[in-house]
Amino acid sequence: MRIGIVTPAPPRSRYGNRVTALRWARILKGLGHRVRTKQAYEGEPYDLLIALHARRSYPSALRFHRAHPERPLIVALTGTDLYHDLPQSGRARKSLELATLLVALQRKVSEELEPHLHSKVRVIHQSVSLPPGPPRFDCGGSRRTFDVCVIGHLRPVKDPFRAALAARRLPASSRVRILHVGAAMDEAMAERARAEMKINRRYRWLGEQPRWRVRQILERSAVCVLSSKLEGGANIVSEAIVAGTPVIASRIAGSVGLLGEDYPAYFEVGDTNGLAQLLNRASTDGEFLRRLSSHCRKLVPLFDPRRERKVWRQLLAELRPVLVAAR
Repeated sequence: MRIGIVTPAPPRSRYGNRVTALRWARILKGLGHRVRTKQAYEGEPYDLLIALHARRSYPSALRFHRAHPERPLIVALTGTDLYHDLPQSGRARKSLELATLLVALQRKVSEELEPHLHSKVRVIHQSVSLPPGPPRFDCGGSRRTFDVCVIGHLRPVKDPFRAALAARRLPASSRVRILHVGAAMDEAMAERARAEMKINRRYRWLGEQPRWRVRQILERSAVCVLSSKLEGGANIVSEAIVAGTPVIASRIAGSVGLLGEDYPAYFEVGDTNGLAQLLNRASTDGEFLRRLSSHCRKLVPLFDPRRERKVWRQLLAELRPVLVAAR
């Protein structure tokens, strides 16, 4: 099968949508298909088009649908689609109507959609290659510092300095140290990070790091903080769980859809005091940290690459009658 994947993120970028598109391309190639990843659909004779980002990929989705109305179109829903664009963008809503199926990265997506679209939704959790042996989940050990990683580019939607601000409010005796990995998207963000390091002894901005180093920091951290204002289903959550590092997350649908309603380590978006309390509790209350670890351990199978491949295989099999009819 000839499959096109369209993502508005430019080549060689490290934005989440680009990372997702490249991982899906590898999976689909492994299933025996011919796959191309581009920023826009330009008339190629694909049997199937997968478009990431309903609003920004709408021109590609429309062009493909007009050229091949009988062929399947999959629209992958991003956090920006779900929690920003859909209420105000006619293009985003039209993409969903054109789609044969909608791919979501977590289980709460249907709550944001009109009821008639629910039957189109298929959930595909983003997988992570498992390291050798079982996940670590060592609950912090007896280190001199209680390292908390924040992994993500410095962008306003990520609320990137929330953990640093929370760390300022911890008791003087606290062992918490914030390790922030990610590139600044502009000089103003970089300057703020440098200024924060000067006044906050608990905060270290490490900038952009190679993937092996990011994984190392994640595995060695006691906790990972995700403070985003919106996410479609952040890959860092699955990476942290597979690495054996419990998560403290802002209470947004994209994270609740991955971690579950009953996860005990949410704080409200922008709530510095709430995050500070969770950091303090995680670093001083061993039983609480074990609860987080136990919860995350049960989620590890969701992010197994074999499971993601299986779901993609099932999804393509579901589309086979449409593909046969289109020939």
